[in-house]
Amino acid sequence: MDDRLFRNAMGNFATGITVISTEAEGKEHGMTANAFMSVSLNPKLVTISIGNNAKMLNYIKQAKKYAVSFLAEDQQEVSMLFAGQIKDERHYEFGRLNRMPVIEEALVNLTCNVVSEYEAGDHTLFIGEVTEIISKEGDPLLYVNGKYRDLNGYHIISSA
Repeated sequence: MDDRLFRNAMGNFATGITVISTEAEGKEHGMTANAFMSVSLNPKLVTISIGNNAKMLNYIKQAKKYAVSFLAEDQQEVSMLFAGQIKDERHYEFGRLNRMPVIEEALVNLTCNVVSEYEAGDHTLFIGEVTEIISKEGDPLLYVNGKYRDLNGYHIISSA
């Protein structure tokens, strides 16, 4: 099967946008990701998928914990920053939840302790037990077919 065909087909699945963050080596680290899912209610488990060549992989393995921030529809620039789509050097001032770096004004911030990890092809899945969560009302930032969208389906800004 052709890689481009697979990638384009998977792009038809609309997802929310998250920023995965952790603290390792005395520094805060974040990356944009849409590979997130809820796994279990009891215990409260979630999974993130990190590419095996991503810097974040070793940071999470080292820290053994991570945070997930669900971005609101007005946080596209934050998504682009942590996706490496904004190339200028910028310092991002993280908020804190449970002593972990999180994106302020996100719809949801949660923190997790890693309970298991699994290599799956060119990614590693980290299952985390949720240790803290805060949630607020609002609409999510969405991504489908290589473009940011809002709940009305309108294209917000083209992706880089």
